[in-house]
Amino acid sequence: MLQRLLFGLMAVATLSLVGCAHSPQQLSPQPKLTTQLNAVGRGQPVEVKVVDGRASQSLGTRGGMYPETSTITVSGNDVVPKLQAQAEAAVRLLGFTPTRGGGNAPQLTVTLAELKYQSPKDKMYVTEATIGATFRADVSNANRRYSGRYGASLDQRFGMAPNQETNTKLVSDVLSDALTRLFKDPSIGQMLAE
Repeated sequence: MLQRLLFGLMAVATLSLVGCAHSPQQLSPQPKLTTQLNAVGRGQPVEVKVVDGRASQSLGTRGGMYPETSTITVSGNDVVPKLQAQAEAAVRLLGFTPTRGGGNAPQLTVTLAELKYQSPKDKMYVTEATIGATFRADVSNANRRYSGRYGASLDQRFGMAPNQETNTKLVSDVLSDALTRLFKDPSIGQMLAE
């Protein structure tokens, strides 16, 4: 009986130690435009395209004792269609009709240039993280061009290591903020309307 009790306690202790290593997280963020936009168009068609320009699907790691096991990734195949839907919705709010190519319509290309998640590498416990997102917008209308970069970041502190649901919300919030900043740039609507 005592042997079984000791074995049980050793198993619990071993599991506790293993708990310090974080498993990888594959996030599926839900970016959303977070503001109303002023309609400057009159229903003109605009070709809208969203691309993933990141060098890697990995955002970084959650840190902790074994950061190499705690990578955070967001698949381009998952996030690009959601960003495309939001970009098309934003173009509608700006007063234009989004299309997917063809014709001589003005073009808006939104590139997810960067998505990162950084936590201190030297700490045993994950207590904070900096999440950042950067988009690039390229507008072409006839022979005129406009480009801009729009970023957002968030410094978050935690009482305990964040789970997948928490990290998904944080990354969603940062993507939403950066995307909203892009579409609030009045130059984009003006260029598309000319």
